[in-house]
Amino acid sequence: MVVLIGALVIGLTLGMLGSGGSAITVPVLIYLVGHGAKESIAESMAIVGIISVAAAIPYARSNQIHWRSVWYFGVPGMLGTFVGAWLGGIATEAIQLIVFALVLFAAAYSMLRNSKGRATETESAELHRSPIWKIAIEGTIVGIVTGFVGVGGGFLIVPALVILGRLPMRLAIGTSLIIIAMKAFVGFTKYEHYLLSHNLSVDAQTVIVFAVIGVVGSLIGRSINARLNQRVLRQVFAGFLIVLGGFVMYREGSKLVKPTVGPVAISVSATPDLIFKDDVTVAYQH
Repeated sequence: MVVLIGALVIGLTLGMLGSGGSAITVPVLIYLVGHGAKESIAESMAIVGIISVAAAIPYARSNQIHWRSVWYFGVPGMLGTFVGAWLGGIATEAIQLIVFALVLFAAAYSMLRNSKGRATETESAELHRSPIWKIAIEGTIVGIVTGFVGVGGGFLIVPALVILGRLPMRLAIGTSLIIIAMKAFVGFTKYEHYLLSHNLSVDAQTVIVFAVIGVVGSLIGRSINARLNQRVLRQVFAGFLIVLGGFVMYREGSKLVKPTVGPVAISVSATPDLIFKDDVTVAYQH
């Protein structure tokens, strides 16, 4: 039941905020479902990619997707995701999850910062002049982060589209969903290749269950989006990300600082007897 609720929340956050879904997906798959970090990252990309496509459909029907931004931000992001996924394949799981925790903190900061209000007219005029190359670089950086830790990057994409692309919030959310889906496809493909080369694989049943429930949640989230106070919603979710990031940092950081236990010398004063039982050799000392 907890896992199913987690899948529903993933969809709700994507539908309401255009981001945050994968920030929940990876911890749920690792700590609740019990999958390995790299498998969870690959599964997260598949799940979030499918949900993002479904969540983007209502936005597309309402003409709330800026396709020019999808091209200039999304294509460099796909290239960055490929690089990030390659780096993630050679990194240890603990390092990946610690970086993931840091990304959650960055996401919380971004949401809190952007919940304070819109840019002033002077700031907006300046931001409107952001060149295409700057948007492309931002997309590449977000893509690398996406590939390395398995997050969709919506919490970075939405502010970038609002600030650099000067898009209205709802238009930025719809656009970010398409970009997330593009990057998730590239990242999943790269991780799947890594998993197969190491005799590992994603759990297709988990992906399907999470995706179906998440799609339902995203549609509900889309309808809720128009009724809730966006500022309060972002503040609450940012607080949740801080708590979640702290938990992941504590769990994975403790593994890195765990003291190493040296070899223990055992002295045997007598020749042990050997007892054979059920093909198992048991040694004991008189």
